[in-house]
Amino acid sequence: MKDNINIYILMSASMILWAIAWTSAKIVNEYFTFYNLVFLRFGFGFIFLTPLISIKYFSKLNIKNFFNIFITSILFFIYNICFFKGTYYGLAGKGAILVTTINPIVTLIIISLINKKINKNQILGMLFGFIGGIFILGIFNNGVNIILYKENYYFLTCAIIWGIITVLTKYGQKNLNSYLYIFLCYFITTLISLAYIDFSNVKFSHLDNKFYIHFMIVSIGAMSFGTSVYMYSTKILGAVRSSAFIFSVPFIAIITSNLILNEPITLNIIIGGFLSLFGVYLSNK
Repeated sequence: MKDNINIYILMSASMILWAIAWTSAKIVNEYFTFYNLVFLRFGFGFIFLTPLISIKYFSKLNIKNFFNIFITSILFFIYNICFFKGTYYGLAGKGAILVTTINPIVTLIIISLINKKINKNQILGMLFGFIGGIFILGIFNNGVNIILYKENYYFLTCAIIWGIITVLTKYGQKNLNSYLYIFLCYFITTLISLAYIDFSNVKFSHLDNKFYIHFMIVSIGAMSFGTSVYMYSTKILGAVRSSAFIFSVPFIAIITSNLILNEPITLNIIIGGFLSLFGVYLSNK
């Protein structure tokens, strides 16, 4: 019970950092290309975790869990490209609400398909989550074609991919040390992104304190700490309960983006956010 309380505290801190990271991502987009940011983010990530890794952890690494790690790393790469592109083309606050409220519903659907078991509350939760997503996207006001807008396409892709990652990390850590699992995911994602680096864009002379502060939030805060805690918690709390913590992210994110970026807080986003959050609540009842 005490261990779970510690996880709850760490997860709460992680969600706050995740929320702020959406605003920070939009700011760091001004300094580097999307691919360079992914490389730097994950490079810092695995370096930060290196002191926590022991050689003995590798003894349980086999082909099966390495394959899981490799697939998760590819998805991490795609997710982060969509994350940076979405925040570049669209509103950071809107993206945070859409991704973090739709993601738990996606996770629930996947887990339900695996377990072949679903109850009434979960069905209602999915329904509310779906309707909430429609409100956030603004389909009622602007039509279905709005899904094809760059930012919405990237945000929806993020929501789906993160749901898959949540499930993969739950099963991938069953017989493997969590620190090693996370470390290898970050390391392989760094190697994947290395192939896409634009070296002509790597100029550190134009960086200022604004960049360093927000990049530290995006890399060390939200990913090295936040994402690592989230992945670790899926092993202890399960995929569905862990993903439910994400409900705390949306409104912190939209307030942050409003204060720092002056992004508007529209009624459809607020209504959609509440509907989706209610869906997450029902799903975990």
